[in-house]
Amino acid sequence: MQDEVLIVGGGVAGCAASIALARKGKSVTLIEREPTPRHKVCGEFLSGEALDDLRALGIDVASLGAVPIEYVRLAAARRAAEAPLPFPAASLTRKSLDTALIAEAITAGVSVKCGRSVQSLSRTTANRWQAILDDGSTHEAPTVFLATGKHDLRGHARPRDPHRWVAFKMYYRLSAAQTADLGDASELTLYSGGYGGIQPVEGGVANFCCVVQQRYFTRAGLRWEGLIANMQKDCPHLAMRLAGAEPLLAKPITVTHIPYGYLRRTTEEGLYCIGDQAAVIPSFTGDGISIALHTARSAVSAYLAAEPATIFQPKLRSAMLPQMRLAEAAANGLNNALARAVLPFCLRVWPGAMRVTATLTRVTQPPAVAPEAFAN
Repeated sequence: MQDEVLIVGGGVAGCAASIALARKGKSVTLIEREPTPRHKVCGEFLSGEALDDLRALGIDVASLGAVPIEYVRLAAARRAAEAPLPFPAASLTRKSLDTALIAEAITAGVSVKCGRSVQSLSRTTANRWQAILDDGSTHEAPTVFLATGKHDLRGHARPRDPHRWVAFKMYYRLSAAQTADLGDASELTLYSGGYGGIQPVEGGVANFCCVVQQRYFTRAGLRWEGLIANMQKDCPHLAMRLAGAEPLLAKPITVTHIPYGYLRRTTEEGLYCIGDQAAVIPSFTGDGISIALHTARSAVSAYLAAEPATIFQPKLRSAMLPQMRLAEAAANGLNNALARAVLPFCLRVWPGAMRVTATLTRVTQPPAVAPEAFAN
């Protein structure tokens, strides 16, 4: 099958790019490996930039049940410190968000192929890209947007993660007292070998998403029950939060080998890499969805302006490098035992530090790629 643009991956970045391109009259096919949207390992935090982009795409997160987030709170051991967020924010499950984005893509005229995975993606002698699917069918296009998220496509893999991070996601129904105490905050909890975030999502549920280095998971016997017990021992605040909580999944959703700090340097002709295939920011920033939307919007703007992917990709890297390096430095600090001991006290003295960090690790939106690029 022949298209102007082929998009591999139907998550936030892939759907956003497909909607924007279809609205500009392009013939777009989107291929997504999952048959229907599902829960994913994701903190599900929507920053102000993400909300602006989603609004431009026609996604009304409030109508989907998104929960407004007003505060950021950091907890280590038994101490906690909080500060108001310096921008509007919300929380929404990825299953709800992805469902809305897929529906909007179909409405925009995108040919959506769900439940099909790409087995190979290569250049043909005619300088087109050819994707071979698991059912043996092929799709060809001169341009491809690679948006497979945390999952690498064979032949287009990112570097291996040296720290071997493992991420987990579990939904809980907290006790009434802990639900009220969590309130409208996104709460970051620190423990040995990693950190986790807990915040309310729609339906009176709390999302707990956490990352830990492989060696700490090994020490817990490679079992979730052992790991969560160790987390609560290191961080009694987390133990308090989860006291009497009801887990809502039979087992946590898991993903491994997340290359935090990755920024793609180069790409091939006609291959625009977006979302986690372009940049992987440390999870504590809550900026993953915003970056997915930002990179999709930037790539669409570049493509429509006839800027080759080989020029776009290093430009995107240069623009995002300061934010990514700052986030990496902050993440390294969170994994330091001394920092875990003194951070809550320091932040109580100067809570504005959390606001400054939250501001500096946001995606910038230069006028050349303002949210209007997503508009009808």
